[in-house]
Amino acid sequence: MKLTALDISIIAFYLLAVAAIGLVLQNRAKANKEAYMLGGNTLPWYALGLSNASGMFDISGTMWMVMLGFVYGLKSIWIPWLWPSFNQIFLMMFLAAWLRRSNVTTGAEWMLTRFGQGRDSARSHSIVVAFALLSCLGFLAYGFIGLGKFVEIFVPWSLVQPYVPFTVSPEFVPHFYGMLFTFFAVFYSILGGMASIVWADVLQYAIMTAASIVVAVLAINNLETTPLNVPEEWKTPFFGATLDLDWTGIIDDVNAKIKSDGYSLFGIFFSLMVFKGILASLAGPTPNYDMQKILSARSPQDAAKMSAFVSIVLIPTRYLMIMGFTVLAILNYDQLNLTSASGIDFERILPAAIQRFAPTGILGLILAGLLAAFIGTFAGTLNAAQAYLVNDVYLRYVNPKASNKTVSRMNYATGIVVVLVSMVLGFMAKDVNSLLQWIVAGLYGGYISANVLKWYWWRFNGSGFFWGMLTGIVPALIFPYFTDGLDLYYFPYLLLISLSGSIIGTFMAPPTDAHTLKSFYSNVRPWGFWGPVAAQLKAEDPAFEENKNFWLDMFNVIVGVTAQMCLTLLPIYLILSMYNELMVVLGILLVCGFILKKTWWDKLPTDGLSVAASIKRKLVTHS
Repeated sequence: MKLTALDISIIAFYLLAVAAIGLVLQNRAKANKEAYMLGGNTLPWYALGLSNASGMFDISGTMWMVMLGFVYGLKSIWIPWLWPSFNQIFLMMFLAAWLRRSNVTTGAEWMLTRFGQGRDSARSHSIVVAFALLSCLGFLAYGFIGLGKFVEIFVPWSLVQPYVPFTVSPEFVPHFYGMLFTFFAVFYSILGGMASIVWADVLQYAIMTAASIVVAVLAINNLETTPLNVPEEWKTPFFGATLDLDWTGIIDDVNAKIKSDGYSLFGIFFSLMVFKGILASLAGPTPNYDMQKILSARSPQDAAKMSAFVSIVLIPTRYLMIMGFTVLAILNYDQLNLTSASGIDFERILPAAIQRFAPTGILGLILAGLLAAFIGTFAGTLNAAQAYLVNDVYLRYVNPKASNKTVSRMNYATGIVVVLVSMVLGFMAKDVNSLLQWIVAGLYGGYISANVLKWYWWRFNGSGFFWGMLTGIVPALIFPYFTDGLDLYYFPYLLLISLSGSIIGTFMAPPTDAHTLKSFYSNVRPWGFWGPVAAQLKAEDPAFEENKNFWLDMFNVIVGVTAQMCLTLLPIYLILSMYNELMVVLGILLVCGFILKKTWWDKLPTDGLSVAASIKRKLVTHS
């Protein structure tokens, strides 16, 4: 299937539309740093939720999930818990509101509200800035080269070469395409800041939704004429200690894929995945675009609503596309070209299926949707990197009194520098591929312990955070040299090492000063081990009440995760025409929705930032 004039017109219209959004919102973004980095905290929660969903609908993740759907069927719905995908439920129930109450611009600035001023606080601030920038650069570099390779499948260089006045070596064709489409992401995100990113993401989400529906309809129509030949266990999400999924006599190559993935002992894998996922969710969002969207919300209540809306708009839409392409690929497996230098590459299913099945016009829509997914993720990550460089490096250490005009120029300059560095890393992809995986795996391996303790233990201080992060990251970076690679099965060891570093580092330094602790606790209002701080606040104000919602929040998390999995199964059962299962899941979803209306929606925080600010002012007066 080749791109036609109609397909190219659809893609061109989309690219011009996002560029126009950047131009329209340029002046609004120049008002001040909050207007640029957080949209001035004026963006509605539903737009932020759509934007966040759009950013998570990325090309590489979708390719991976189509592969999982093909190989593991309905059991594949659990594997994204590796990220973990259910962290949005923890954010929805309590963490998004806590984070927004902090009223800061970045995750690194948040460290100052938790640990105050001083050497240890500065070190914790610095290590978060380093974490954020390294992870952002890694994701930008991978996105850059990944997009180029994806586009090359549909637009061979032989078709483009006659129209350009220069030649490009075959190995650098993906880089050329990556640079070309990255330009549009850079243009609107650097000019318009967060507001531009959010409204462009809303447009992108509409395109991706249309593309997903079309793919799902194609799959349903194909299933009406041809039955799906898969193992019986493929059609159930339930599992035991082992996977028990045998493709022998159907597509024998899939058995080798299952063995190489290491998921056969699925019960053990699932237990470790849940254990790691709960801790990672309790730690809160990593300092990337997800955190920036939460900080951009108008209020703590809106931050919670936004996080809930992400699951509602992302999961059903994304799985319409994922399961649609999965079904088309299984029905027509013999017609797909999945061969590579190392054998069958199941991650090529998505582009191969698009190329094989998408009709004229629909191909342009699907490609525009996947380009939108890339550009949205790229722009959000770029905005996060800019925020840390300008707010946490330039304004903190170089020019704290910079004018709005100077800040605006620095936003442009840092954006360009970050993109250029990520492109350089992209050009070196063959050499730094393992290095970047090493960095990202190490960074996230060391993130959890310190970031759980910072929310829930009053005695934890800046020294504990710094040493917890450091002792978690360093072993995670070293492990791959002595093993076959950093794996989920090493997580308990990393956790123990990092936890030891956090606790030892905490008692190497005195507690955070009382004023900072009281200000943070009364403002953010987390639950956990905050007894001594709560006692001090009650002594000053007998009317003060600590947060006693732990059990309610945990109950809501269980109900919310159940609802999230129902949202995942609905489009799958719809495409597979499993209507009995569809009605059962729909019934469970409605019950979960009714419960959450009473136990979560009706109890959303109404304190707002004005009340929090008055409490903070009262503490300042007392001190």
